[in-house]
Amino acid sequence: MIYPHGDLEEIGSDVFMIRGSIKVNPIMRISRNMGIIRENNAITLVNPIRLNHSVESKLKSLGEVKNLVRLGAFHGVDDPYYADKFKAQFWCQQGGTSYTEPTIDIEIGMGGLTPVDESEFFHFRRTIQPESALLLKRDDGILFTCDSIQHYSDYSYSNWLARLVMPHIGFPKTTMIGPFWLKLMTPSGVSLVGEFKRLLELRFDSLLSAHGTFLPKGAYSAVKTAVADAFPADFL
Repeated sequence: MIYPHGDLEEIGSDVFMIRGSIKVNPIMRISRNMGIIRENNAITLVNPIRLNHSVESKLKSLGEVKNLVRLGAFHGVDDPYYADKFKAQFWCQQGGTSYTEPTIDIEIGMGGLTPVDESEFFHFRRTIQPESALLLKRDDGILFTCDSIQHYSDYSYSNWLARLVMPHIGFPKTTMIGPFWLKLMTPSGVSLVGEFKRLLELRFDSLLSAHGTFLPKGAYSAVKTAVADAFPADFL
């Protein structure tokens, strides 16, 4: 299904995004984002979302869709469409149970492989289901995340109900560790603060998560503050 979305936007050197949306239940629609990385004529889609004909044509004009990257276990509804239509390689971690298609072509983490040069995957090691991030080492570093780290400067592409309730359920207009994600992904008796401390060993200045808005500058500091807010007793 194609949900409301915007146009192609350039956010870096041969890096683009499309902001869209998805229904999380019959009455609430929230934002969703897709990252697009171009290397020569090859296109990599990060957290893919399906597009209308007009914007898909613009996507195809950038180059050939070669790679699909699923960073989070709770995403994937549109991955089979791209895998089938473009015969693109599907990058994903093993073990996710929410969306089990398409078949994984390249397991994230296998041999240090990445879909584009000057990039690396970050793996959360202790979460209940698999979750990754992708660091693109262009410009001053762009970090792509799924549900783990999110940033909101506004609630565009969310419907009126989502805009009303999001500030009250853990999604204020700032950078945060996804509260529902943290609850669902943390094993009993375990803290994930060490995972985020490892992530903060990366260097980046921009952030594009699968929900919310693009943060073009100051992302490292914003993420560090978000981690401290999520783990006040543990983060030193």
